[in-house]
Amino acid sequence: MSDYIDLHLHTDCSDGSYTSKEIVQMAAEAGLRAISICDHDTLDGTDAALAAGQMYDVEVITGVELSVVWEEYNDVHLLGYGYDHHNPKLCQNLQEFRDFRRNRNVLIVERVNARLLEQNREPLDVADVQRRAAGAIGRPHIAMALIDHGYVRTTEEAFQKYLIPCNVPKRLFAIQEAIDLIHAAGGVAVLAHPQFIDPHRSVLLKLFDSFQQLGLDGIEAYNSGSSNDDIDWTITAAVQRKLLVTGGSDFHGSSKGDIVIGRGRGNLKTPYRCVEAIYEAIARRTVQ
Repeated sequence: MSDYIDLHLHTDCSDGSYTSKEIVQMAAEAGLRAISICDHDTLDGTDAALAAGQMYDVEVITGVELSVVWEEYNDVHLLGYGYDHHNPKLCQNLQEFRDFRRNRNVLIVERVNARLLEQNREPLDVADVQRRAAGAIGRPHIAMALIDHGYVRTTEEAFQKYLIPCNVPKRLFAIQEAIDLIHAAGGVAVLAHPQFIDPHRSVLLKLFDSFQQLGLDGIEAYNSGSSNDDIDWTITAAVQRKLLVTGGSDFHGSSKGDIVIGRGRGNLKTPYRCVEAIYEAIARRTVQ
């Protein structure tokens, strides 16, 4: 087993291709020491991941990925780590999001079906799409159904021809609300893949400062959207602000097939020290 980790993985409880147990097994086969499953707005895979971690001798840190808004930024992603996944307030808020998400994606299926009927094609069966998901339906599950019916050849084509034109807007947290929710459950809040928010470093520095004032604890410096130079720059920016440095591949499975667990697109080597820093930050907050 190496001292490398992957703190950003997805399962079929949101929009990934594999179960929690399968993800943990794949992480073990990759020689990873620790992982975190960060499904979108749901904790459904957590208990199974923790149990599988014991089975495969992989340390599993509780994780979640929340979609948040701040000023003109409409889809910033915030990662929560090390929280109590049975915290009542956190569970209630995420249940409300899950209910909305389930209804949202059913509406998307209905819009897709309307387009298919216009094309004289057989519509998708919502129940069939639901069977592909362990939790709420995600758009990748709809894409898989479109591929299986032969309407498109790839996930990308499914999004371009159907899922983007038939989209229903997400419900999003305000970033302050999301940070407070993670803190109240005993965890730390980390900004995911900042290079996806804005490519301009001067803008990112201002965002880091603004989010830190709201309680942000860390930045996901090691990520699949960054070059090695981006990673080094982000680590420096985080250290200068005394923010945590974390990292993960954002592995989903078939919907992002070029991303590999633990390695991203080939250049990721996230050290175990990041996990230790998370626990240290949580301990400091507990003492306070």
